[in-house]
Amino acid sequence: MSPTAAFRPTLSQTSTRSSLFKLGGAKRAATMAVSIDPARKVKELTVACQSDAASPSKLILTDTSLYVHRPSDAAWPEILVPLRQVLWAETKDDALEVCLLVRKKKAPLKLVHITGRVAAAQQQDAQAFTEAVLDAAYQGLKRNRHVLVLVNPIAGPGKSRTHLQKKILPILKSAHCTSEVIITTHFKHAWEIARDMPLGKYDAIAAVSGDGIIHELMNGFAEHKEAAKAFQTPLVPIPAGSANALSLNLLGLEEGFDISAATLNVVKGLPMNVDVCSVTHKDTRVVSFMSQAIGLMAELDLGTEHLRFMGDSRFVYGYLRGLIRHRTCPVKVSIKVAQSDKDQMVRDLRAGEAAAAVRMQSAKDTDGGVVSGDAEQPSGGLPPLKNPFGEYGGDGWITFEKPVLYLFAGKGPLVARDLMQFPMSLPDDGYVDLVIQEKLTRKVMLQAMDGAEIGKTYWMDTQHYYKAEAYRVEPLNHGSCLSVDGEEYPFEPFQVECHKGLATLLSPYGVYNVKFDVPKTPAA
Repeated sequence: MSPTAAFRPTLSQTSTRSSLFKLGGAKRAATMAVSIDPARKVKELTVACQSDAASPSKLILTDTSLYVHRPSDAAWPEILVPLRQVLWAETKDDALEVCLLVRKKKAPLKLVHITGRVAAAQQQDAQAFTEAVLDAAYQGLKRNRHVLVLVNPIAGPGKSRTHLQKKILPILKSAHCTSEVIITTHFKHAWEIARDMPLGKYDAIAAVSGDGIIHELMNGFAEHKEAAKAFQTPLVPIPAGSANALSLNLLGLEEGFDISAATLNVVKGLPMNVDVCSVTHKDTRVVSFMSQAIGLMAELDLGTEHLRFMGDSRFVYGYLRGLIRHRTCPVKVSIKVAQSDKDQMVRDLRAGEAAAAVRMQSAKDTDGGVVSGDAEQPSGGLPPLKNPFGEYGGDGWITFEKPVLYLFAGKGPLVARDLMQFPMSLPDDGYVDLVIQEKLTRKVMLQAMDGAEIGKTYWMDTQHYYKAEAYRVEPLNHGSCLSVDGEEYPFEPFQVECHKGLATLLSPYGVYNVKFDVPKTPAA
């Protein structure tokens, strides 16, 4: 689904309005050839620029976009943005302001302010126009959100504070959102904040970090005295780490590393329920929102922590190092399988995506933009385990005992920009996607890198793919490590169980913005 389609308002046709005022303070946007269908036009405002009153500029509101035509600007005379990229529009007395996020080709979104002075006789027309723009831009959404922003100053390349000051806070301010900022100071700081926070205070919590702060927040919610309600607080990643997998899955490859696009999701995203998993050892229970890995996939992550300055390139380095070492991970895996037919899983994926699109439109039509504190919420703590640690087997369970290169399980198709490991993943189908990769030759391992970013490895005969309700791993030696959401945990027997729709994220699309279109042509 395109960003425009995802936020398409339906406005009644109105008479065209025009007004004359001086336009100033506009930053430049991309040049484009634009044709506006007169039938789509809802409102129009004609203005005169300070630099050239003989060349009036036009602002045109359609049912899907806002168009600004400025012939006096020779470099970039036209701006066209979908309504979801309109942050604010208002006229106060003689002052008009429109705040937009615009993109030049494939560059990141950029904040643009258009301001001007309105002649006294035309203020009513200008106010009617900006009110129409604002109503269209926020149809079905809550305005003026109150956001808690958590910043990990040492995430990834260490640019979180810069992103906060230069991009995140200016966008939130332009959208008339209020925010509280906390810079995390120690391990599990976000965990402690989520555990003790008053519920209903924030419309969303934004994590300026990699995926680690989201992991801490989820586990803090799990320890909250009202855990079920806490999990209804929407979380939003703003990518400042190395992999930024959650942001990639929510926004897609084009915008997954775009700080401004992620902040726009804070402002306008709709709540999306997502599954999370309980990872249990003998005496502990940890919440996992993203992935669990052993073998090569755990080692290439945990073994390159000291290379965070490389960004997500460190994972490629880790994979190549693992290719050279070429060792297996002896384990016994027990799986409660819901589905293992790869063709059927593709059909289920298409059906799930279609259903999500319908739900998204329904949420918008019924003011689904409300967030925490505005809707009825569940009560109680974490769901009880259906398969407590040590209890497994029986109907629906299978055992996998071949030597494995790695075991990787998770939610969300992408685990990095260059690896779509779970292409069949849906946000709330109630299953964890489990991949077990048999040992390959070094040559095939190298070949598998080609197309990994689009999920080509899914069709490999040696890559076993399951939709699982639960699974258990028993290490047969101590030669590997366990990664849970990118954090290291003891490599000892553990069980994983999926909880359907327990947590809440904000999303522009209501489904992962990742497409799997690889035909069935096995790579190995």
